[in-house]
Amino acid sequence: MKILVSPGVGEYEEKKSRFIAHLASVSTEEEAVAFFDEIKKKYWDAKHNCTAFVIGEDASLTRCSDDGEPSGTAGKPILNVLLHSEIRNIACVVTRYFGGTLLGTGGLIKAYSDAVSAAVSNSVVAEEIKGIRIPFVIEYENYSKVQSELERNGVSLKDAAFTDKVSAAVEIPAEMEEEVKGILTRITCGKVKIEEYSDCIIRKMTE
Repeated sequence: MKILVSPGVGEYEEKKSRFIAHLASVSTEEEAVAFFDEIKKKYWDAKHNCTAFVIGEDASLTRCSDDGEPSGTAGKPILNVLLHSEIRNIACVVTRYFGGTLLGTGGLIKAYSDAVSAAVSNSVVAEEIKGIRIPFVIEYENYSKVQSELERNGVSLKDAAFTDKVSAAVEIPAEMEEEVKGILTRITCGKVKIEEYSDCIIRKMTE
């Protein structure tokens, strides 16, 4: 699933109304509420602080609030943008400073949606996938060759330790298991000790 690494801020202005969207990474409803309270305290003088959150890999827990805006014009558009982004365990507050001119239903939906979209665009996002961790032990003479070959295939060594031999690990998608084992065996001419696998989560930055 996609997650926030570094939350961004988005702004949108229309007819002197200002919409400011803040994002946060959360894992529970309580964390989302605490984040909402923090932003509302910061922007205590704003007309509205509208909110939404999406929790769970399958978006099993969602909530949204219009905070006094006409029903369906704020919380739901915020939530829809979060769901469409495919980022999970995320909360959003859009603060509105009223500019004195009513925007109408369509105008409000666009304003809230565009503010959240800008915040998402300004964020650093990563994708987390399930993978396997393969620890192994090799001779010193093979270390640099193994490292170079793995890196050419997009795999980085983890936790290298140097004693009488070199112990290290790779964290890869399960479908790369045979490819990586083949590299280790070929480069070391079979002089590799592959130890017990474990499950892991692999994080890849998205563009």
